[in-house]
Amino acid sequence: MESPKTTTDILKTAILLERKGRAFYTQVARQTESKAVKQVFETMAEEEQAHIEFLSKQYKHYEANHEFLKNELHKDVDDTDVERILSDQVKKEISAASFEAAAISASIDFENKAIEVYTERANSAKDPNEKEMYQMLADWEKTHHRLLHRLNEDLKEQIWNDNQFWPF
Repeated sequence: MESPKTTTDILKTAILLERKGRAFYTQVARQTESKAVKQVFETMAEEEQAHIEFLSKQYKHYEANHEFLKNELHKDVDDTDVERILSDQVKKEISAASFEAAAISASIDFENKAIEVYTERANSAKDPNEKEMYQMLADWEKTHHRLLHRLNEDLKEQIWNDNQFWPF
């Protein structure tokens, strides 16, 4: 079994990452004037809150028992949500050089960091419940990343087209 100190440090890091993400997404949702963008970031903030609650429960259980709970939180990767969120309305309401576009770019960095932390821990964990938990969280964050990346790419293409940046 791994050192409880190392394991709890990683759990604390994970909870902190999720709290930072939730705070950021909540702030973007408050500041945007776009209803569609507000919905995207509110949804992401809600999912980060679910991660915080899940990780906090795992942390408390691990502190008391030095083992992980069996995962109760399952998130199936479903691109239906991505397609719904990547609506033309969202893209229409965001300019590629806007506050919202900058927030999307910053959000991609948040998601990359979370994916990195969760994937590394899933790969190194010995406890099967811990491994499953971190892999599930990494996969969930990858759906956020895919959403944000696709939206960012669509916005980039839009600005390139609007400004005739194409080399041909």
